[in-house]
Amino acid sequence: MITYALIFALICFGLALMMNLWRITRASNIVDRILALDTMVINAIAILTLIGILGNTRIYFEASMLFAMVGFVSTVAYCRFILRGDIIE
Repeated sequence: MITYALIFALICFGLALMMNLWRITRASNIVDRILALDTMVINAIAILTLIGILGNTRIYFEASMLFAMVGFVSTVAYCRFILRGDIIE
């Protein structure tokens, strides 16, 4: 029963990932694109975690933690670029 729930959740998060990709391509301003990209990172983390639970392996959990750190740093870098026009001071 848990396998069906995991597969359903994977499909839902995959659909959300595709909607975020559509939002990135069709957004009118850069702020909407950054928010969609940040949400896309969160959905990718959820997908990696679900695959780790489904496969009963620990490597996907470590990959999701690395992906979370890189996603956070990239969101901060994009926001600093928008506010200041420069990433490195």
